Amino acid sequence: MKQANVKPADGRLGILVVGCGAVATTFMTGVFLIRKGLGKPIGSMTQYDKIRVTDGTHTEYLPYADIVPLARLDDIVFGAWDVYPQNAFQAAMYAQVLDEKDIIPVKDELEQIVPMPAAFDHDYVKRLDGSNIMRKEERGERREEIPSRWEMVERLRQDIRQFKEQKGCSRVVVLWAASTEIYVPVCEEVHYHLSDLEAAMLADDRRHVAPSMCYAYAALSEGCPFIMGAPNTTVDIPAMWQLAEEKHLPIAGKDFKTGQTLVKSGFAPIIGTRCLALDGWFSTNILGNRDGLVLDEPENFRTKEVSKLSTLETILKGDRQPDLYGDYYHKVRINYYPPRNDNKESWDNIDIRGWLGYPMQVKINFLCRDSILAAPVCLDLCLLADLAQRAGRYGTQRFLSFFLKSPMHDYTRGEEAVNNLYQQYTLLKNAIRQMGGYEADEPLD
Repeated sequence: MKQANVKPADGRLGILVVGCGAVATTFMTGVFLIRKGLGKPIGSMTQYDKIRVTDGTHTEYLPYADIVPLARLDDIVFGAWDVYPQNAFQAAMYAQVLDEKDIIPVKDELEQIVPMPAAFDHDYVKRLDGSNIMRKEERGERREEIPSRWEMVERLRQDIRQFKEQKGCSRVVVLWAASTEIYVPVCEEVHYHLSDLEAAMLADDRRHVAPSMCYAYAALSEGCPFIMGAPNTTVDIPAMWQLAEEKHLPIAGKDFKTGQTLVKSGFAPIIGTRCLALDGWFSTNILGNRDGLVLDEPENFRTKEVSKLSTLETILKGDRQPDLYGDYYHKVRINYYPPRNDNKESWDNIDIRGWLGYPMQVKINFLCRDSILAAPVCLDLCLLADLAQRAGRYGTQRFLSFFLKSPMHDYTRGEEAVNNLYQQYTLLKNAIRQMGGYEADEPLD
C-alpha cells in the first residue's frame, strides 16, 4: 500500500442526519446490523468495489479501504433532526421498509437516537406537520412562531457542538435525508455572494433562504462537510461554494441517485455510444412513502422535476449530434400512490430510431425499494466526504457525482454537470487513486 495523501481516520465519526425517516433509519439500521455481523453492505461501493491501482504486467485491484484510510463502520455515531419526535426505532417500524425481524436485533441502538427539534418552515413542505420543530424563545418562554433564519443557524450550530461533545466525535458529517423543499430559484442578489446570503439570513428573508440553507451554513460554520441528498437548491449556490472554500470543507449534492435516474444515466450512454437517435423519453413513477406524499405537492415536485430532467441533456447533446438528439421530448412524472409505500415502481418508455430512421422502442419497468437503494449511497457519501476533508479537498466534490442525481457544477461559468454514469465512475476512481498516492490514470473523454 502506498502512502495515502490523507490524514488517518482517528476517533469517532459522527453522522448527523437531517430527517429521521425511511432513508435515514434504513441507513442506520443497516450499519448497526452489519457491525453485528447480521447483514451485508450490499450496494456500497466503499465496502465492495475494487479499483485498479497499477497497470502493465502487475495489474492490481484493491478495495477502497486498502487504498485510502476510510473511517470504520465501528467508529460511526449517529444523530438526527426531525419534525417528528419518534426515536429511530419507532421511525424505522413506522417506515415499514425493513422487516421487524431485521429491526429488533438493533432496537437498543436505534432507541438511543432521539431526533433534535428540526429547523422547519411549513411553507417549504406543506404536506408535513410534525410537532418536533424549533420554536421562537423569548424571555425563557416558548412561543408558537418559528425562529428567524439566523436563530435557526445559531441553534443548529449549538446542536452540532453538543452532539460532537456528548458523543466524543473527532469529526462530524451532516447529511440531508429529509424531504424535498419547494423550488427556490437562484437569485443573484441573495445567492451569489456569501455576505448577501448572511444579510438575508439576518434579515429573516424567508423567501430566498430555505431552512435547508440554515443547516448547510451551520454545518460548514462548525467544520462539518455537508451533503445534500434532495434536489433542494441549498448548497448549489455560489455563496455556499464561497463558504465551503473559506472553511476548507467539502460539499456535495444534489439528490441521491437511486432508481429511475440511475437507470437513465446508465442507459442513455448506450444510446449515445451506439449513435442511435432519440425521439422521446417518458418517465413516470409511483411511490407511496412520505417522500411521495411531499412530492404530491406541485411546488415540491417542481424541485424534483428540475433535478430529474437535467440528466439527459448533458449525455445526449443536440448541439453535437443534431441528427440524433436535436429535437427529442423528455417528460418526467411522479405519482403518489399510498399502497406501494417505499416500494417504488418506475416505467420508462424510450422512442429511438435506427438505420434509415426506422423507429424502435425500449421499455424499462423497475420495481425498486427506494430506501434500500439510498442507504448504501448515504454510507458511501458520508465516508467519502469525511475522506475528502482529511485529504484537504474542499468546495464542490465532483467525484461524488456518481451517487447524485443532479450533480453540482459551476453554472456561473458555463460548466456542465457530468451525468454519464461511466464518466462519473471514472471521476470517482481517479479521486480515490489520487488520494491513495497512486496515479489518476484514466482520462475523462
